[in-house]
Amino acid sequence: MQHFLLEQSDREFYTSHSGLALVGLCLNQYAEIDKALKGIPLRHGISHGDMLKTMIGLLCLGKSDFDAVENHRQDTYFRHTLDIGQVPSSASLRQRLDAKAEDYLPLVYANNIDFLSRAKVPITSLKTGHVPLDMDVYPMDNSGTCKEGVSRTYHGYDGYAPIAAYLGREGWCLANELRPGSQHSQNEFAYVLERDLPHAKRLAGKQPILTRLDSAHDALETRVELTKAGVDFLIKWNPRGTDPKDFMARADTLGCWVFPREGKREAVFSETVTQVYQKKACHFRRVIRITERTVDKHGQWLVTPDIELEGWWTTLDQDHDDATVIALYKDHATCEQFHSEFKTDLDLERLPSGKFATNDLILTLAAFAYNILRYIGLTGLVGAHSLVRHPAKRRRIRTVIQELIYLAARLIQSGRRLRLRFSKHCPAFTAFERTYQCFAYG
Repeated sequence: MQHFLLEQSDREFYTSHSGLALVGLCLNQYAEIDKALKGIPLRHGISHGDMLKTMIGLLCLGKSDFDAVENHRQDTYFRHTLDIGQVPSSASLRQRLDAKAEDYLPLVYANNIDFLSRAKVPITSLKTGHVPLDMDVYPMDNSGTCKEGVSRTYHGYDGYAPIAAYLGREGWCLANELRPGSQHSQNEFAYVLERDLPHAKRLAGKQPILTRLDSAHDALETRVELTKAGVDFLIKWNPRGTDPKDFMARADTLGCWVFPREGKREAVFSETVTQVYQKKACHFRRVIRITERTVDKHGQWLVTPDIELEGWWTTLDQDHDDATVIALYKDHATCEQFHSEFKTDLDLERLPSGKFATNDLILTLAAFAYNILRYIGLTGLVGAHSLVRHPAKRRRIRTVIQELIYLAARLIQSGRRLRLRFSKHCPAFTAFERTYQCFAYG
């Protein structure tokens, strides 16, 4: 094996993350962070916009800790691409976010929505014509820490339980609100609906919305609020100790049993349930699926039958049969992948600050970074000009970071112009160039 001679240039400048040029274009073309922050007073020091854009840049590189900024303080490319006047130190970044988290949070949330609107991101609907709005709580393991708000989650470890809202089949993140680990999913959920539904309607345009929720949100109040808001919903029913024998008798009466295999029978049917809310009668459709197994999948006979009862509340009419309703809810599980992209691809399983408000801001900035990376991935890594990969409707955030963000290039400055020069063999160059031209010139 021939060994390499290692040298470091004292004149030429190379970058391992040329994809930040795409991130910077998204921020400067479709977002107005500096303009939105003008109302927050600042006597001296680095501007508010520089602080937030620095954090977004770090998150787009898959780095969530404040100390990571030290590697970019002398990075001319990092500063130019994100249009930052001065890159802060890790101490300055932490202190500013701690001090101004509550002031920044609503502005970053609004700017994230505005970015999706101005960029005119594609929002794909379901086969029914509805745009899915998936809301879900997911746990984040922060055990062994003394961070504010860390408490026991439903997964059995200490951490947080944020609630996220994803719009469209692409999974655009409207919100990623931090919550204490012990907070129940339904607690303050009415506020979440009040905050997110108007933005979902704005982005969906004339397309109807289908809000999908798991059984933690099986509450009459939630169904009533969604009905008042004029959006369809699909919510997993929580049986809460209901005797399945009553539904088995109803299935016997309807004669809707099917036998997929020996020792297993299944019945699916719909019913209309009337409930009273604030002295008013409310009628809801509930799809029921009941499964009885006397023989398991391995052929072993069971001493007592295994009975499984499931149900789904929905406002979808009878034009959408029971099987369609169940399949639509099954697709709700896709948001678990979106959760994992936050926790692993953006390295946010363990949040960087000890203060709850700061971590809440970090999660909202992460939603902004997530949407930027998703947009870059849909533009550059899906279609005829993308890299050679298996066909897909979208790419994981990790794939976007690996293929387009961490792309080596040489930075050349001449004639008051900045030029990026890629290697002769750069498989991603065509995708990168196409994406850059699309963001820069529309």
